[in-house]
Amino acid sequence: QVQLVESGGGSVQAGGSLRLSCATSGFAYVNYCMAWFRHAPGKERGGVAFIVGGGESTEYDDSVKGRFTISQDNAKKTVYLQMNSLKPEDTAMYYCAAGSRIYCKTGLWRRIQGTWGQGTQVTVSS
Repeated sequence: QVQLVESGGGSVQAGGSLRLSCATSGFAYVNYCMAWFRHAPGKERGGVAFIVGGGESTEYDDSVKGRFTISQDNAKKTVYLQMNSLKPEDTAMYYCAAGSRIYCKTGLWRRIQGTWGQGTQVTVSS
């Protein structure tokens, strides 16, 4: 059974850091497009970053470039999102998603369809 479980969210002050984890099971995640999304109240869900092919390719939304880093640990079958220099506008529920690698390869990762985790809340106070 394909499963994604996010963790690592919490409340931090602006300028702080958090590392989100997405533990995977039931599939060979290195063969998939793995992405992080976020959804804030009153806003549309938006793509944050993706990683594909064992880390051969990554991409970030402009709003997080230089502050967030997506990575993976093959031994732990886990995808991470390291978030530094957090801002209040980063406050959202963060979700991990897994879909066909085609989404990443064709630039359509923001429209990924597949398996989603339950989400983890990130709150950044000013």
